[in-house]
Amino acid sequence: MSFFLKYFLILILILNVSCKSNKSEDLSVISEKEIDLQMIDSYEEGLAFLEKGDGLSASNKFNEAEMLYPQSIWASRSSLMSAYSLYTSMYFIDAIDELERFFKVYPNHEREAYAYYLMAICYYDQIIDEKKDLGPIVNAKINFEYIINNYPKSDFALDAELKLEAIKEILASKEMYTARYYFEKEKWIPAINRYKNILENYETTIFAEEALHRLVEIHYKLGLENEAKKYAVLLGYNYQSSEWYEESYKIFNKNYKKKSLRDKKSLKKSTLEKLKSLIQ
Repeated sequence: MSFFLKYFLILILILNVSCKSNKSEDLSVISEKEIDLQMIDSYEEGLAFLEKGDGLSASNKFNEAEMLYPQSIWASRSSLMSAYSLYTSMYFIDAIDELERFFKVYPNHEREAYAYYLMAICYYDQIIDEKKDLGPIVNAKINFEYIINNYPKSDFALDAELKLEAIKEILASKEMYTARYYFEKEKWIPAINRYKNILENYETTIFAEEALHRLVEIHYKLGLENEAKKYAVLLGYNYQSSEWYEESYKIFNKNYKKKSLRDKKSLKKSTLEKLKSLIQ
């Protein structure tokens, strides 16, 4: 075989390999574009389902978008949208599971504050009343506190603070519910402990007044008048115009008659002084 023929064959082989390589790269680019387009289609279908109020179908589409292109920035966003879609349809447990997966797969994500807020809201919206399970209340509280401590300047911190105030009222009402049960059963010691817990941990709630009055009432029943007077003074000092204050005053003044609104105003200072004098 001549030298020129060998050279020609080698040149053909190189060109052939080069063409195959270019075709392979072109196919790879085309394939990547197709996957990208499929991901966009799935994401848009998810948005369409979400607009219609079908959160479950929307969640499935967002998960599909995430799986199609897990390397893209839209993968993590699809995961969050999936969780949000489940939340909108009140699939709270499933939404929480999706969020927990998000934290594992996408640690330190730029939208982590939002994810924790959504997690907190999923628990918060499961709270029914003070008689039900304490779990959602506690978990909501933990997540809202996490947002305030770790993202104090985020858009979610202010709402987290407001939600925590509401949670405090719910926890106080739960404590009051239990305290009333013990009170009705005349189990004085556990009742006292519950009322004291309200004063120590939920003193800014609407239940503090009743807790003070009940402590006056219980200690008076037990013959511990000095203790009863101590709580009566505290009640008078902080809630002088309240109905609970009036009820406590009647405990020490059996002949007390309910005053009119005008009488209450004129006797506002003198009543407090009389109550204070009980322990002097």
